[in-house]
Amino acid sequence: MTTAEPLRPDLARELITLAEQSAARRAQRLRNQLDAIQLGRGRHSDHASAKMLRRMLADHNCWPGHRLVGPDAARAAWSIALHSNDEPDFQRAAAVLLRRAVQIDDATVQHWAHLHDRALINNGDTQEFGTQFFLGATRIELCPVREPTALDQRRASVGLPPADVALEKMRHRLASMRAGLGSPTVVLAGAA
Repeated sequence: MTTAEPLRPDLARELITLAEQSAARRAQRLRNQLDAIQLGRGRHSDHASAKMLRRMLADHNCWPGHRLVGPDAARAAWSIALHSNDEPDFQRAAAVLLRRAVQIDDATVQHWAHLHDRALINNGDTQEFGTQFFLGATRIELCPVREPTALDQRRASVGLPPADVALEKMRHRLASMRAGLGSPTVVLAGAA
């Protein structure tokens, strides 16, 4: 992967700004700090961010990877796509383009694995790499996984730690926020 100046620093700035705003809203939502109006505005903003990313993907016919926007903005694009849960078709299409970017060493395979799993879960399928979790009644749990006995082998093939390690990390990471979480079906990612 390249460390040169990205071809489109303007797109990089836009992606990073949108992803930072979305992350701040998600953090507030997880701590139950948003009222119904703010939640609605947040959903609208996330939809607008996904629409912008969709337009960018169409305009460039590729994933906004390290060469086009740089590593930080590529991560921001991934975050926008990952959190476009209301648009499963878009997530699937973004995962295809991200996979192509991985194949030409223009994006990270871990980002693809997370987005691929999220798209599968949001389409009612089982995930492949065990990157998606949900908050159950009493604890954080792994969303259903295809062929669980081979999960750690698949995770290792994309540079992810064993599933038990990721689950424990996720539980530890969210332990301090647990009191503020309201929804028992929140899908979680990030520590996997």
